[in-house]
Amino acid sequence: MPTATNGPMGAGADAHLPAAGAAAPTAERRAEAAYRRIEETGRPEVWIALRPREETLADARAVDARVRSGERLPLAGLLVAVKDNVDVAGLPTTAGCPAFAYRPEESATAVRRLTDAGAVVLGKTNMDQFATGLVGTRSPYGAVRNALLPSRIAGGSSSGSAVAVALGIADIGVGTDTAGSGRVPAALNGLVGVKPTLGLVPTTGVVPAARPFDAVTVFATSLTAAQRAVAVMTGPDPADPRSRRWPSGVRLGAPPRPRVAVPDEAGLAPLSVEGRAAFRFAAERLEAAGARTEAIDIGPLLAAARLLYDGALVAERYAAVGEFIAGAPADCDPTVASIILAAADIPASRLAADLERLDRYRAEAAALLDGFDALLSPTTTDHPELTAVRADPVEVNRRLGTYTNFVNLLDMAAVAVPAGTADGGPFGVSVITRGFDDQAGIDIAALLTGEQAAEPWPDGGRSLVVFGAHLRGQPLHHRLTELGARFAGEVTTAPRYRLLALETEPAKPGLVRTPPGEGGRISGERWSLAPAALGTFLAELPSPMTLGAVELADGGWETGFQCDAHAAAGGSDITGHGGWRAYLDARGG
Repeated sequence: MPTATNGPMGAGADAHLPAAGAAAPTAERRAEAAYRRIEETGRPEVWIALRPREETLADARAVDARVRSGERLPLAGLLVAVKDNVDVAGLPTTAGCPAFAYRPEESATAVRRLTDAGAVVLGKTNMDQFATGLVGTRSPYGAVRNALLPSRIAGGSSSGSAVAVALGIADIGVGTDTAGSGRVPAALNGLVGVKPTLGLVPTTGVVPAARPFDAVTVFATSLTAAQRAVAVMTGPDPADPRSRRWPSGVRLGAPPRPRVAVPDEAGLAPLSVEGRAAFRFAAERLEAAGARTEAIDIGPLLAAARLLYDGALVAERYAAVGEFIAGAPADCDPTVASIILAAADIPASRLAADLERLDRYRAEAAALLDGFDALLSPTTTDHPELTAVRADPVEVNRRLGTYTNFVNLLDMAAVAVPAGTADGGPFGVSVITRGFDDQAGIDIAALLTGEQAAEPWPDGGRSLVVFGAHLRGQPLHHRLTELGARFAGEVTTAPRYRLLALETEPAKPGLVRTPPGEGGRISGERWSLAPAALGTFLAELPSPMTLGAVELADGGWETGFQCDAHAAAGGSDITGHGGWRAYLDARGG
C-alpha cells in the first residue's frame, strides 16, 4: 500500500516535491522522479497512453529554459495526468474504448492553458468508458484499483487521473465530471477535487458525456494546488458555445462566519454508522472554525439527482456517442452500452417534460438554500470492494452518485475534500455552492483542510479601502461580506489625512484630505470586490460619505471612503489616534 502523507488516509502525491525550505527541483528532475515513481508503484492500469520518458523530459527542459529566461509560469514543472476523454495533441484519445480512438492535432483548451502556464503532461489515464460510471472499473484497459486500498474501487469515471495523483506520480489530475466523476474518486483516494461551475473551464477538445452537464475538473493533494490549476484553465473560449465568464457581481470570498446547510438525519441515512459519525465530525470541525451550520431536508436535491439516469436526460448520453455504440464495436463495455443504448428511443416529449421538472427543481433548490453560503454533504455513500461492483455493477454505481448527481443538473459548484476515515478507508465531504460562488466554496473548504486562503480565483476584483464602520467587527461590515468582498490586508494612508468622528447612527468617522504637513497617517483595511458589487456599494452610500482616490503610505492610490469636508467640519478631530479602532478603544468601545 502506498504511503499516506495527507492526513489519516491521504495520498502520497507530494512524494517528489521539495521539503519545506528546500530549493524547488527543476521541471526535468521532477519528471525524472515521476517516471521512477511509475516503476515503483507498478500500476499499469492507471495509464492508457504514457508518453515516452525522453519526450516528457524534453518538455520539462523547455519549461526550465522558460523559467531561466525570466518567464513567470504559475505551474512551472507541475506534472499532469489527463483523463483519456480530454485531448492532448499527438496522443490518441480513446474515451476508454480502443475502437473510438483518434489522434488530435491540438490539445483541449484546458490542457493547452495548463502547459502554457508551465505544466508538463505525463500521459492519458484510464477511465470508465465514455465517462459513464462512478466506479472506475468499466474499461477494457482494466479496473483501476484504489491508491490506498487495492482491493477496493478507485471511483470513476476519472479513476486513472485521481490514482496518478494519489500515488505521488502527478501533481495535478485532469478529470471530467457530469455526475460526480471529479469528486467521488477524490473522496475514495484522500484527495481534493474541484468541480467548477459549468462553463467556467471550456470543454473544447473534450469527448462529451452529457454535453449540457459536463465539467472539466482537477485533482490535487491540496486545495491551494487544485485552485491554482483550475484558475489557469478558467476563461471563455469562442470555440465552446457553453463557456461562460464570471458575472460582474461575482462573490470573491465567503463571509468570516459562513452559514452552511447540512443534511438532516434522513439525508444521512445512506451512510453507514461510521460514515455518519465521520460526517458529523467534519461538520463540528467546520463549526469550530467559525461556520454556523443548520440541518435541512435535502430530499428535493436527491430527487433532482434521479433525473440524470432514471429520467429522459440520459438521452444526452445517446446524443454524445450513441450512434457509435449502436455499431456494436467489440471494445464496448456491456454495462456502458446498455445504459446509453437504452436512451435511443426516448421521445422528445418526455425529454421536454423532464427539462421542465429540472427547472422546477432548480427553483426549489434555490429556495431551500436561500440564506446559506453553502451546503456541506458527504461526497459519496461508501467505498465498495471490486468484487461488489462485479456482482452488481449498476446498483453499486447508482448508490455512489447519491450526493453528486444533482450538482451539475442544478448548476452548482462543488469542492470535495478529505474528512478522515470511515469503514476502513478514506471519507470525504463536499462543499456545494450556487453557480459562480466557487471561491466561497473554496474558502469554506479551506476551513476543513486548514489551508491559508489563496488569491481569489475570479480575477478582475476592484480594491476598496475602508477606515470606519465597515472595518471588520464594526456595525456596517456585513455590507462588505454580503456583497462577497474579500479581505486583502491592512493599509495606512499617506500623512495627508484627518479623521473626524461624525454624529451619525451608527457612529462612523470621516476621512478628509489635508494640505501637506496638516494631516496624519490613518490605518484601515483593503478589500476586494467585484465591479458590480463596488457599484452597488457606491449607489447605497449615505451622505456625507463619498468614494474617491485615497493616497496610501506606499505611494499607491486606491478607491476608498472619504467624507465631504463641509459635513466633516462639525466632527471631532480624532486624527491623533491613528485610526477608528484605536479611537474606539481609547473611549472604551
